[in-house]
Amino acid sequence: MYNVTIGLEIHCELKTNSKVFSTGKNEYNDEANVNLSPVDLGFPGVLPVLNKEAVRKAILVSCALNSKISNKTKFDRKNYFYPDLPKGYQITQSREPFGTNGYLMIHVGEKEKKVLIHDLHLEEDTASLDHFNDYSLLNFNRAGVPLIEIVTEPCLNSSEEAISFLEELRNVIRYTGASDARSDRGEMRCDVNISLSKDETLGTKVEMKNINSFYNVKEAIEYEIKRQSELLDKGEKILQETRRFDSTDKKTYSMRSKVDSIDYKYFPEPNIPVLEIEEEYIKEIKDSLPKLPFERVKEYIEKYNLSRKDANTLVKEKEISDYFEKTISLGCSPKLVSNWITTKILGYLNKENIKINEFYLKEEYLHELISLIENEEITSQQAKEVFDYCLLEKKTPKEITKEKNIKASSNNEELQNIVNKVIEENPEVINDYKNGKERMLDYLVGQVMKYSKGTANPIKAKELMLKDLNS
Repeated sequence: MYNVTIGLEIHCELKTNSKVFSTGKNEYNDEANVNLSPVDLGFPGVLPVLNKEAVRKAILVSCALNSKISNKTKFDRKNYFYPDLPKGYQITQSREPFGTNGYLMIHVGEKEKKVLIHDLHLEEDTASLDHFNDYSLLNFNRAGVPLIEIVTEPCLNSSEEAISFLEELRNVIRYTGASDARSDRGEMRCDVNISLSKDETLGTKVEMKNINSFYNVKEAIEYEIKRQSELLDKGEKILQETRRFDSTDKKTYSMRSKVDSIDYKYFPEPNIPVLEIEEEYIKEIKDSLPKLPFERVKEYIEKYNLSRKDANTLVKEKEISDYFEKTISLGCSPKLVSNWITTKILGYLNKENIKINEFYLKEEYLHELISLIENEEITSQQAKEVFDYCLLEKKTPKEITKEKNIKASSNNEELQNIVNKVIEENPEVINDYKNGKERMLDYLVGQVMKYSKGTANPIKAKELMLKDLNS
């Protein structure tokens, strides 16, 4: 067995109206080369102008990652052969980024882990390249889109930890509103650095570039662990190199050797002055942060006794989590609200392909529906029927129950007849209950609900069943 050490470099496009250094539109577009400006195309004599909103969002994400925010920052030129950047260099931040020495807490199974963040810097994205057999096509829509790069320390030790971090990071970025972080649109991409060693020292680093989905990150890491382990078992050396991951056969292939670090010949960007950021502005941004996913999961488990699975489901989207919190603030049982959201509501949203803010059953209506159950006016089974009618007819739960005369049956004579029938048909279950298997009571009450087609008051049914069993 070898010690596995992983570091990640995540590139995430920011959601702004215009690009980071130009007035070119920052908008995903299926039509190529329509969101352009002379700055994006590197025309002679044009000058970059820094996008204030991109700066704000870079600071916002830095704050969410518990980073130290620099009061003075500047931009640099990264010189390299860029077929996808016409001016031949990238404006980035090499020496003085916006955020440094941050961290993000994650859950890996039931364990917590602090993932250290080396830095977060702001730069411009490149154009996108589509390669064919004997030619390549350039799409400059993406050139100049504001991009934050988040660099972790080499502190992850498995593909599970890497994926947990990426999922948590994506949720944090979405919660801040800085980006939609959609991998399918290339808004979030990842480079993976991985090394293996027999002791605590770092092994030879292998880099995998531009992996565009979390699934592929996992597959690439697991393949590299296997590949490097087999080489080390044979006594062979690991080459320091850059590799690409092929999602077709789930293998990595060498692109270029990397004996020494590439000399990008960084120097200060002369056309953008040093940016001084007031402490008051940083505080204002920090105060605007919403309650973030890790904190919400912890609260839902410890305060509301939800399972980790349900808590994670609720916080996956901020709007869903907000819907949950607003509903319980109206006086509903957190467990009941969670059950309705994670089953009926999310199922409906997925089926209809809509967001929670487009959902007819607003928080006050769900509260109304749950209150009808808690007040024993309708049963849980009837509530599902009311739920469907509400969405179909766009009416409130109380309007539906009144119009359709839906109510729980508490008729003692009818219920007693059903209880008698259930007892008569289940002598073995009755015997098990009397021999100490108390859980059989729930089965018997369930049979009463089944025979009543969900209209029986379950509390009353249980009372009558207990009375007969104990007589």
